[in-house]
Amino acid sequence: MPDIEGLVNDFVAKLSKRKVEGSQATSRLTAELLRSVVSLQRLPPTNPAAVLIEAVRGIGVKLVAANPVELAVGNIVRRVLHIIREEDLSLLTSKTGDLDLSAASDDERTIEQDYDPTQSAAAAAAKSFVRPPSLHALLENMPDKAVPSNIYTSSSGGDSEEKSKADKLARTRKLKHDVIEAINMLIEDIDTCHELIAEQAVEHIHQNEVILTLGSSRTAFEFFCAAKEKKRSFRVVVAEGAPRYQGHALAKELVSRGLQTTVVTDSAVFAMISRVNMVIVGVHAVMANGGVIAPVGMNMVALAAQKHAVPFVVVAGIHKLCPSYPHNPEVCLNDMRSPAELLEFGRLFGVDSGAPLQVVNPGFDYVAPELVSLLITDIGGHNPSYMYRLISDYYSADDFDLQRRIHK
Repeated sequence: MPDIEGLVNDFVAKLSKRKVEGSQATSRLTAELLRSVVSLQRLPPTNPAAVLIEAVRGIGVKLVAANPVELAVGNIVRRVLHIIREEDLSLLTSKTGDLDLSAASDDERTIEQDYDPTQSAAAAAAKSFVRPPSLHALLENMPDKAVPSNIYTSSSGGDSEEKSKADKLARTRKLKHDVIEAINMLIEDIDTCHELIAEQAVEHIHQNEVILTLGSSRTAFEFFCAAKEKKRSFRVVVAEGAPRYQGHALAKELVSRGLQTTVVTDSAVFAMISRVNMVIVGVHAVMANGGVIAPVGMNMVALAAQKHAVPFVVVAGIHKLCPSYPHNPEVCLNDMRSPAELLEFGRLFGVDSGAPLQVVNPGFDYVAPELVSLLITDIGGHNPSYMYRLISDYYSADDFDLQRRIHK
């Protein structure tokens, strides 16, 4: 059976070497790893949730450090921590409820025993005056009353201790089982997020509209295909997304599915935006303030859309929702890619120049929330200002900073 450290090190190596890319693939693999960690982690019978939280938190710090650009890794780690807290609270609540019910039933039995409706008023009056017991009765009852109270203490205390230990072990097993089941549901949500988002396409894309998108996004691709399957006729204008030209791959896939497609250069977006009814794009991450981190060039598209009053719609799974703000120092907003994507080294070979040449190739843009018209997730469409409510539903405030408890 593989150990936890080996599984974590293997996944850390994949993240650091960029062998795993894309928010959905990264989120799924992270959730599967944490599910294995929960399954293999040895938990004590007392306070197992705290031990499990610290174990997951420590692993989460390593995963995030391996590739800080993949914000989805930290999102899933925080989701799992929230799941552990919720399941532990649920078990505590159910246990408290059982104690309250048993106490209430004991009180009811006591009241029923004290009150006998068949007792007559005369008998009740007679009970008020009781004759003192005789000496003979006292002597007969003395052996029963004088039995030392500690005769059965050892056995009853041992039984109580064994029962308490068994209850704690059962609760620990139940906690682990419930957490694993909840992580399985999280993985299922990640797998089906594209389909759930695509089901909402007919509510937003109408007949004979022109839609602009940038780069390549599977979420946006499934969104367009779902509208096409509902017999909606529309045209997609794809900005090529230089320098990686991911828009070329998206245009090819759209044409293969029978969608009317036009490819334009990124610099032609402002000239085309006045003919567009809506901008629909996929993003890398959604921040806590409603802003998004998207492929480079997206901010230019958003500004052009705002200038011409064109709705700027973002499609993203809820696993891309990050509880951090863009100004937080631990958030890595950008990824500097290889300069060779822009300018090959051999192009300048032999050029006599007295000044050095710097080539900057950022991978992402930040789009402010005031430029985003609507965020469509697998749980519905939301205004960017509503992100704080979703964050409170899916994350715990104690887990926003994963390293806070580690440093203590």
